[in-house]
Amino acid sequence: MKIAVLTGGGDCPGLNAVIRAVVRRGEQHGLEVMGVREGWRGLLDPPLHFRLTREATSGILHLGGTILGTSRTNPFKKPPGGAEMVIKNLKTLNVGAVIAIGGEDTLGVATRLSSMGINIVGVPKTIDNDLSGTDLTFGFDTAVGIATEAIDRLHSTAEAHKRVIVCEVMGRHAGWIATHSGMAGGADVILIPERPIDIEAVCAHITHRHRTQNKNFSIVVVAEGAKLGISESTVAQKLDEFGHVRLGGIGQQIADLIEKKTGYETRVTVLGHIQRGGTPTAFDRVLATRFGVHAADMVAKGEFGKMAALRGTQIVSVPLAEATAHLKTVDDAFFSVAEVFFG
Repeated sequence: MKIAVLTGGGDCPGLNAVIRAVVRRGEQHGLEVMGVREGWRGLLDPPLHFRLTREATSGILHLGGTILGTSRTNPFKKPPGGAEMVIKNLKTLNVGAVIAIGGEDTLGVATRLSSMGINIVGVPKTIDNDLSGTDLTFGFDTAVGIATEAIDRLHSTAEAHKRVIVCEVMGRHAGWIATHSGMAGGADVILIPERPIDIEAVCAHITHRHRTQNKNFSIVVVAEGAKLGISESTVAQKLDEFGHVRLGGIGQQIADLIEKKTGYETRVTVLGHIQRGGTPTAFDRVLATRFGVHAADMVAKGEFGKMAALRGTQIVSVPLAEATAHLKTVDDAFFSVAEVFFG
């Protein structure tokens, strides 16, 4: 059987480890693996693809990014008839199954194509760790490590200059990176999308810390998707091909308000794409490899319409619909642990 592998959405440390594992395991199952370039865009006209072999995937385990390239193309939105075009091209290329590696949007497309009769296996990928159905996604550990190191470094300069420093990290709808890195880095305030920001409470906490706890600096970690409880508009903001607002800027807004309301000099650092670029951690390499091997096994067994997932310490198969049913957000019990250190 010929199978196609694609990577969609934002790039993520560990993607190449998955691709490598699919090829190696697929070879053992007698599968011919075809790499699709630029996510779902590569299955539109003209299809962009090339043969994936052991040689082509040698030496990529430790590399960040994806050798296949990626995009945020959604064939159900554009071009017109995109989904039908994908199905037609898969038949023309004699592809028996697709392994789609991606997050909520990429796997959302996979779920819909699966309902249309396409044999699809999913692999969960997002540094935000917000996919339901799996305990963890690869890339998350790398992103948390990078953010934690940045917070450690910000402590030094914040204390030296007696400043408040706001560190903006990724997290559109879920504050997992902010919460984990904030806890690991000893942040004084963590702001996440799950909770509207009470800027008055934030400023009161910082003021109390500086005046009564003999501290002359503070670190605030904020997820990019966190929202202020004041009037704001995203009408003029640009949207990606999945219809999402391109985020960024909340860190600067928070910094401006803190300085205005407290009088403390406040600076902002936006980590942005640094969090998802570069070499994956050992944990992410291993998790991604396990996902890739399991995905190839699922194809060989005919387990379509499902996704590889981590449950406890085991890799299992779960329905794609379960993975995209809802976002996995930071629960109150977990966040309450971080709040212990805000006082």
